[in-house]
Amino acid sequence: MDNESFDDPKKHPMTCPCDPNNTYENCCSIAHKNIKAVKTAHQLMRSRYSAFVMGNIDYLQRSHHSTQRPSRKEALEIEQWSKTVKWLELEIVQTTLGVEKDFMGTVEFKAFYIENNQEEVLHEHSRFCKENGHWVYVDAI
Repeated sequence: MDNESFDDPKKHPMTCPCDPNNTYENCCSIAHKNIKAVKTAHQLMRSRYSAFVMGNIDYLQRSHHSTQRPSRKEALEIEQWSKTVKWLELEIVQTTLGVEKDFMGTVEFKAFYIENNQEEVLHEHSRFCKENGHWVYVDAI
């Protein structure tokens, strides 16, 4: 056996949390590094799910509408909670508007996870809009 490390992301790329058929580097990493690269509400939803899975609270804050953004204390609570659950899968149910030319859009999704040894689902219909030239999460409707 050679000394090749399985920690080398170039040889063993990480699967993206939002889509097991894609690598993180080619998917949500792009949004996490540059929110302005997000072209649709659907893409923002996927990148936010991945941020929850990875505990990337800074991105969750950046991708939240400024008037609805959780306080730093609330963000820390969200971060702690997100690390106590085992995220399983994201299912996009439907999207309305939210493409590059739009200003607003909605995404209905189901996020499956295990908490306290019990499978749970967060089923939400989320509203998104553009703020400062990029997509952000507004709220659940």
